[in-house]
Parts: sequence; C-alpha cells; structure tokens
Amino acid sequence: MYLIFENNKMRYSSNIVIKNKRATFNYEIIDRYIAGIQLFGTEIKSIRDGKASLVDTYCTFIKDELWVKNMHIATYFFGTYNNHDVRRDRKLLLTKRELLKLGRATRETGLTIIPLKLFINDKGLAKLEIGLAKGKKTYDKRQSLKEKDAKREMERQR
Repeated sequence: MYLIFENNKMRYSSNIVIKNKRATFNYEIIDRYIAGIQLFGTEIKSIRDGKASLVDTYCTFIKDELWVKNMHIATYFFGTYNNHDVRRDRKLLLTKRELLKLGRATRETGLTIIPLKLFINDKGLAKLEIGLAKGKKTYDKRQSLKEKDAKREMERQR
C-alpha cells in the first residue's frame, strides 16, 4: 500500500486483492454486494501484508447479523499479546435493507452467501465482496470447464 497526494488530499492506493478462486467454479453467482468487516488492529495489518485466505469460507446469519466464518487471517508478525485468533468469526457491515434482502433470499429459496474477494479500498479500509449464490451441479461444472478450455484455445490461435 502506498499514499498518493492529489490536490493536497491524501489517498490510499493498494493492490491487495485476495480472491476465492473456487467460488465461481462451485457456485453460480446471482448477486454481488460489498460489505465492510469488523477487524482488530493486527488483522488489518495482516491483510495489508496479503496474509489472508478465503478457502472454505462462508457467511451465515446470527441474530439478524451477517457473519463470515472460517476466514483465515494470519497472525501479525510484530503483534504481541494483542494478536488475534486466526479463524475467528467476523461481523460483516451492510445496510439494513441489504441484510433483509439477503436473509429473505437464503431462507426462502435456499441460496447461500459466499465471500468472493477481500480487498483494501481507496480509503484504506478492508472490504469483502460477497455473492448470493446457487450451487452448481457436476454437469454444470463440466460445462464451465469446456467453456474455459474453448476460450483458452481461441486466445492461443490469435
């Protein structure tokens, strides 16, 4: 992360993007949302170092609040006794309207909420892109692989 000064204003610029690569393979993404995350100080420092993983991560509702479970953020190397738990549950910050919409979709239609991407925005805050998703069947996954191979073959022929 580095600072950029434009018109006497400080702006963060970051290239930290941690993706859940299996999400688009295992799920069909219906809708996407950007959510804030409640983090401790050592957690945001580890994310800025790029030491986080979204493998086997999912979101669930607990008392009308959305929580991300099983997200791995490595311990901060320079942290002392204030270091955080690596796989603790973290609260996601969304508007009430978005929470109601997501809650209704997961209860009624059997859809699931999965994290897609963890990134640092222009203001230096950690954000999590989540997706309302429907699980793919095995034949859908095979079709996705065929399309990917065909696209790769067309790019190679250019």
